[in-house]
Amino acid sequence: MSKTNIEYPMPGNDRDLYSGLIRLHVLHHAVREPIFGLGMADELARHGYRISPGTLYPLLHGLEKRGYLRSTAVQNGKSRRKVYRATAAGRKALQLAKSKVRELFRELIEGK
Repeated sequence: MSKTNIEYPMPGNDRDLYSGLIRLHVLHHAVREPIFGLGMADELARHGYRISPGTLYPLLHGLEKRGYLRSTAVQNGKSRRKVYRATAAGRKALQLAKSKVRELFRELIEGK
C-alpha cells in the first residue's frame, strides 16, 4: 500500500491501519447519497481524519477503477464538479464489509 497524506489525531499514526476504514467510510456515504471530493474531505475531518486532496482524489479514482463508484461531471454555475455514486458492486462490497466490521467490533470491543 502506498504512503498517503492522512493525519490522525491519535497515537500510532499508522496510515495503513486506517486507510481501509476511510475507504469504507467513503463507500458508506456514496451508497447513501452522491458525494464529491471536498464534501467527503469535510465529512472525514468531522471524524478526525485530515486527508489531503492529493490523497483523497486518488482514493476515489481507485474505488471507481475497482467498480465500486461511478462518477459523473455536474455543472454547478461556472464550476464543474465530479460527483460519485456507489455502483451495485459497491453496495454489495459494503454489505459484505459490514459483516466483517461487525465481527471485528465484537472481538475488539466486546471481547468475544
